[in-house]
Amino acid sequence: MKKSKLSLLLVLSLVLSMFLAACSGKDNADSGDKGKEGDSGKKNVPQELKMNISTEPFSLHPGLANDSTSGGVIRQVFEGLTRIDKDGKPQPAMAAEIKTSDDLKTYTFKLRDSKWSNGDPVVAEDFAYAWKWAADPKNESQYAYQLYYVKNAQAINEGTADADTLGVKVVDDKTLEVTLENPTPYFLELTAFYTYSPINSKIAKANPDWNKDAGDQYTSNGPFKMVEWKHSDKIVLEKNDNYWDKDTVKLTKIDMSMINDGNTELNMFKNGELDWAGSPLGKLPIDVLPQLKSDGSLHTQAIAGVYWYKFNTEKPPLNNANIRKALAYAINRKAIVENVTLGGQIPAMAVVPPSMVKENQKGYYKDADVAKAKEFLAAGLKDLGLADASKLPTITLSYNTDEGHQKIAQAIQDMWKKELGIDVKLENEEWKVYITKLHSGDYQVGRMGWLGDFNDPINFLELFRDKKGGNNDTNWENADFKKLLNDSQTEPDAAKRSQMLKDAEKIFMDEMPVAPIYFYTNSWVQNEKLKGVVVSGLGDVQFKWAHFE
Repeated sequence: MKKSKLSLLLVLSLVLSMFLAACSGKDNADSGDKGKEGDSGKKNVPQELKMNISTEPFSLHPGLANDSTSGGVIRQVFEGLTRIDKDGKPQPAMAAEIKTSDDLKTYTFKLRDSKWSNGDPVVAEDFAYAWKWAADPKNESQYAYQLYYVKNAQAINEGTADADTLGVKVVDDKTLEVTLENPTPYFLELTAFYTYSPINSKIAKANPDWNKDAGDQYTSNGPFKMVEWKHSDKIVLEKNDNYWDKDTVKLTKIDMSMINDGNTELNMFKNGELDWAGSPLGKLPIDVLPQLKSDGSLHTQAIAGVYWYKFNTEKPPLNNANIRKALAYAINRKAIVENVTLGGQIPAMAVVPPSMVKENQKGYYKDADVAKAKEFLAAGLKDLGLADASKLPTITLSYNTDEGHQKIAQAIQDMWKKELGIDVKLENEEWKVYITKLHSGDYQVGRMGWLGDFNDPINFLELFRDKKGGNNDTNWENADFKKLLNDSQTEPDAAKRSQMLKDAEKIFMDEMPVAPIYFYTNSWVQNEKLKGVVVSGLGDVQFKWAHFE
């Protein structure tokens, strides 16, 4: 068949990706291009970065990771067929050449000569193996649905097709052919996401636990390699000399501490023990943000992400939509961002960020609409045959241990009591325990957030397409919502597709399986000699181009 070059595909991708420029990568205080110049002539400047990632990663297996901490590490040590560059655009990475068929459903990737950190060659089978592994339901990949764009991936993940039917073909060691279910204009953004990363199939087939610790089994193909993992304490990365683009990488070492206290993190920064404190992987104490902003040291960036409370729609009384809406409408988001979080966040009355859908700056309902909340509460109590709010089953609001999450939970607990007369119990646990309970449905109301994996509204909606979807902890499902999402994936007209996604979000906000609280910002302080760090508009961070002057 006739092939068209990468440039055509990128043009199509950029045209159809919504507001890409608004979410483009940001390079802190300098152009990432200077990373190619290294230390700007100062040969004795140590190129060792010290930072904090707050907590133990959920998993450092690209097929199992599903949180920002895990992703923050994996993005430094693995690399997919493409990489999002400093301007937020997908560029060839492990793929040296990319061709697409005329119908935009078949991609042919020619791999460049590259090696794993242990010297093994990176081959097409490493990609095919990794994708099939993530799609296989027995491996319980929370992000398997990100592969549903690839032919038969959904059927495989739902157990109705064999993994070998996945639309990925190893033509030879250097050629990978991928067939999609439908044309997907943002597919090259997806191939930069860590679920699409390769895995050293030679090692993984011999040792299923290859990803549990640092060492000769944990091989990676990105700018850095992991040389130490002291669980719940620290991770140490070093420059990967087998990386194909190693000359661009100037940092020789990255020390990642796991300190779950913002005050300690900031003090370590002030003492010179850290070069970076705060978002995206660490945190700053809320009460110092105004002072840091005043003295000019605080960096703040709006990102495509939303902080929300998930409702377990199978646990009474949250199985009643009116009760869920009462709780959501009663929240005073403006008060939270102005008096609690203090980081310039935007109150959220929608789930898709305004950078992708401009009208979501306003949202689907009025903030702190207590009168409407009381109407929903009355309707919900009537549905349940209860006389008043005191008769409701106990509601527990859960969050992972963190000062900021605690303050938000306490504020909302007070709002629900004051405005609705609903008593709420608070419960907190460490991240790894917390997220496991959330995924297993062992909660009623749970704090969570979502940062865009790629720059398209569907990424914030598709989480809830299927009741048993990997990240759909709400257990909510709606046939009309699902149909709109499915139809949007085959709709070639961009305007019609956009409207389908807006209609889907309207259904979602009417049934309220989550209560959005605010749209995220990243806030951090950094060593001013550190240049070339790229924090994207989606909230992730890359150190490939970072260096100290």
